[in-house]
Amino acid sequence: MGIAHKKIEQVTELTRRLSKEYPMETRAFLGFLQKAEQGKALDLRVKELVNVGLAVAAQCEWCIALHVEQAVKAGATRDEVVEAGFMAVVMHGGPAYTYMVLLMEALDEFCQAPEE
Repeated sequence: MGIAHKKIEQVTELTRRLSKEYPMETRAFLGFLQKAEQGKALDLRVKELVNVGLAVAAQCEWCIALHVEQAVKAGATRDEVVEAGFMAVVMHGGPAYTYMVLLMEALDEFCQAPEE
């Protein structure tokens, strides 16, 4: 199991624990996520690509893993995911660039290698 899969497992376990120990707050947060993601103007693939860029800019290892996986599942290509990551670099500079390491590792786990 790769690093990205482990990050997703950590978030899943955190959500289970918080759901038990802080159910009201956790339900509210997860409900907000669900409502925010229901908009109709952007399809799921585009939303996840936006989330990939935001995750890189926020330098969140867990978010990168989750949203790269979801973007790939939603039909995003490897190149689209990398471009979304580079948009974070454009806006956030060198610190975001270093988090492209995690993006590439997650892509290697969740997406087939590019054809040469």
